[in-house]
Amino acid sequence: MKNYSQRIRELREDHDKAQREIAAVLGTTQQVYSRYESGENEMPIRHLITLARFYHVSTDYILGLSDNPGRIETDSSGSAVNL
Repeated sequence: MKNYSQRIRELREDHDKAQREIAAVLGTTQQVYSRYESGENEMPIRHLITLARFYHVSTDYILGLSDNPGRIETDSSGSAVNL
């Protein structure tokens, strides 16, 4: 499985976004985001959550713990629903 720096780069490229655009979503600079993609800096959990929501994928997918990009959501009764 891939590591998260590979995953976030692939997600960004698959969505035709520039590093500066994703950095703006995260409220950081392009330079800092570039370090996440290169593996120089570890990404904070708040950025992981923001990217999962932005790309509509699970955090496990970004982290490379799963190859299934689907998120798990709950319905109004609290039952798990795969997206």
